Amino acid sequence: MTIISKEQFRAYQARTFRYTADLRLRSRDEAVQFVQERGFVYFWPITGILLPSLWGAVAGDRPVADAHDDPGHVTWGWKDALLGSTAWYYAKILRKKATMISFDLLPFFYALSENYGAYEEDYLTQYEQGRMTSEAKAIYEALLDKGRLDTVELRRVTHMSSPGSEGRFNRALTDLQADFKVLPVGVTQSGAWHYAFAYDIVARHYPELPEKSHQIRENEAREKLAEAYFRSLGAAQLRDVTKLFGWRPAQAERAVNALVNSARLLSGCQVEDQSGDWLVLSELV
Repeated sequence: MTIISKEQFRAYQARTFRYTADLRLRSRDEAVQFVQERGFVYFWPITGILLPSLWGAVAGDRPVADAHDDPGHVTWGWKDALLGSTAWYYAKILRKKATMISFDLLPFFYALSENYGAYEEDYLTQYEQGRMTSEAKAIYEALLDKGRLDTVELRRVTHMSSPGSEGRFNRALTDLQADFKVLPVGVTQSGAWHYAFAYDIVARHYPELPEKSHQIRENEAREKLAEAYFRSLGAAQLRDVTKLFGWRPAQAERAVNALVNSARLLSGCQVEDQSGDWLVLSELV
């Protein structure tokens, strides 16, 4: 049985997460390169999910600071400046948290979404089958009809401006992002804080994306994303894969088995001081 020491495990992630001082990101261009290298990262660390984050690659392995003048918060400016660009894709995706995805891997994510046909009509099938809320439908149709809108205007035109509707509005907007239907494409000076995301429909903003994605089979997409995940972490358990991506256990198992069969992963391994069977990147051994 292959055993990975905790020192190996931590040292590998210190490199891929850019935690060491010599690897920290110091510019927006370096941040873009980091997302490109990793394929997908969180904007900041998420409790209970181990994954590289832009915050960690800038500030190191420490909690997100409350102080607004913390040097790590330079990431906000980088993120806002590149919303809707082709530098990276930003939206609430993995576990419905703020995620940054490279455009090399974006078609593989999109291939697993529920976007099959024309974006002007496809959503209606989901709604009729009870897989889209009325609030999400209203937001999507507002963007479909009026084009890019910020959150303040979106709440107004969908009649969800009251404090009591804020939760329903935010959940619907997050659901639409997680299914690659809408994304933030800029920042406006709207609202009490003079800061609001502007949203657009994904397939309209990136019209080439659906065509690229339709050529990718689901099994191929999961295998590609799982490999990128293990290249970031070095080792993980099957349950970690299902938790991050929200796949069914059988789907995750097929993806990792393909990586094991092609010798990119080793199965049945152990990580020092950790329980259970682990899957380990072959190059880590």
